[in-house]
Amino acid sequence: MDENYIYGERTGLQLVRMAIELTCPAGVLPSEEAVNCLYGPLPVHEGEALAKAIIETVERLTRHASD
Repeated sequence: MDENYIYGERTGLQLVRMAIELTCPAGVLPSEEAVNCLYGPLPVHEGEALAKAIIETVERLTRHASD
């Protein structure tokens, strides 16, 4: 696999991580180190953690709106 491709993936994932960390509730996204331990070290694993954080945020907002 091309190194530039992996670098581009990681850069994009870092931007998504920063947006989640700035806008989503604390605790929905594990640290990068925790993601490596929980899911694995590949970009797809970071993507999985990011997706779960977004889903958790939407679920929390939905629960809060229905209260």
